[in-house]
Amino acid sequence: MPARLLIILILFGSISCKKTEQKSFDLPPNVIFILADDLGYGDVGFLGQQYTETPNIDQLAADGMFFSHHYAGSTVCAPSRSALLTGLHTGHTPIRGNSEVQPEGQFPMADTLMTLSKVFQEAGYSTGAFGKWGLGMNETSGHPSKQGFDTFYGYLCQRYAHRYYPAYLWENQEKVALPGNDWTNKVTYAPDVIQTKTLEFIDQNQSKPFFLFMPIVLPHAELAAPDDEIFQKYRNKFGDEIPHLGSKGADYGPEMNIPAYQSQRYPHATHAAMVERIDEIVGEVVAKLEALGLTENTLIIFSSDNGPHREGGADPDFFDSNGIFRGYKRDLYEGGIRVPTIVKWPGKVKAGSTSNHVSAFWDWLPTFADLVGKIGPSEIDGISLLPTLMGEKEQSKHDHLYWEFHELGGRQAVQKEGWKLVKYQIKDTEKMTVELFNLSVDPGETKNLSAENPEKVKELEELIRKAHRPNPVFRLFEN
Repeated sequence: MPARLLIILILFGSISCKKTEQKSFDLPPNVIFILADDLGYGDVGFLGQQYTETPNIDQLAADGMFFSHHYAGSTVCAPSRSALLTGLHTGHTPIRGNSEVQPEGQFPMADTLMTLSKVFQEAGYSTGAFGKWGLGMNETSGHPSKQGFDTFYGYLCQRYAHRYYPAYLWENQEKVALPGNDWTNKVTYAPDVIQTKTLEFIDQNQSKPFFLFMPIVLPHAELAAPDDEIFQKYRNKFGDEIPHLGSKGADYGPEMNIPAYQSQRYPHATHAAMVERIDEIVGEVVAKLEALGLTENTLIIFSSDNGPHREGGADPDFFDSNGIFRGYKRDLYEGGIRVPTIVKWPGKVKAGSTSNHVSAFWDWLPTFADLVGKIGPSEIDGISLLPTLMGEKEQSKHDHLYWEFHELGGRQAVQKEGWKLVKYQIKDTEKMTVELFNLSVDPGETKNLSAENPEKVKELEELIRKAHRPNPVFRLFEN
């Protein structure tokens, strides 16, 4: 075992769940967590999107509860998923960056950790994950089968998920070739195959409780969508466009560099088609539940892993993808971490409601443990959201929320009672910037109040200092 992985296992030891009193539900509810990839707060219709149509997501919001102040685990893929699964924010969760492993995969998460999927397994649920993983390859401790999933289908490596026409995907530990795809020819669109497998999982588990995790690849770059009715609708809407030209190795062919992003003749039309394709996926899942008579006993969560990206020809400013918020993917401003989040559960969660409760990805593990009658791990950062979902008045609140980001010179942020401190370039004290915002009056983070509020800055900096636990692999301050 590699030495640094052994250290991770020691630091984040084995944690299990204990049984507690289960809530009085007629049947154990099915749970579906749909996680879009790089979908911005403003990319959906009910939050003001003017170009892209998302009728199914909008209906989900109308039928459920919208969390207006819900935050992703991080501002990029792998650490955001790690925070979601472990109930630990990025100062504590084991995976804090997109640390790559060659030739395929990312640094693996330890299998000794309790994850929300293991909570469901211990409660007797069938568990499946379909889409993009990014937390460990085949034959590592991070493989989905070691993290509480009975079934996996999709991309184990998030670099390979840059390609929508890959030569293969993974089904559990088996590499499965996609017909007609060979890194040169583009025949089989991977999200379509993944969606077919997803719906099959629902069919196969309709008679028993299941947890379905859907980390959809869309609309992460590259920009790629089939030339179908959806694409043609936006192609006609936007007319001629300035093409996006990829760098050397970007395009499919003998010299292709897999992690790159292909050229795209119609970037706006393609991005819009990818977002509407997410909407179709949501609609197909809802329709499947209805057809099988599972709607009333299924809790659906829809969210995104971070804010909108600007890669491969994407243009979030054109689409106003971050809405009123400042920043994009890789930022710790609101646009990089506040994500559109909906919960639907007919008869339990109030339809058409909005919660302003401040919450984050690390809250879902204790929420699900509460849901299925388990006591989750004690040393986590999350708080159960079940009281809010059930319309109860007594909901515990976070003292503060914390994020750290290890790229671009290092970034940290903390939010407490509407005040937010954002620090950039923390690895170089001469370049470091410190910004303080009052989100209650300035959600767009337009006015830096740090000079006028030195005591508040000091208070929040102390929270940042306490929130960061050293990690031997993902080093923020440490040499």
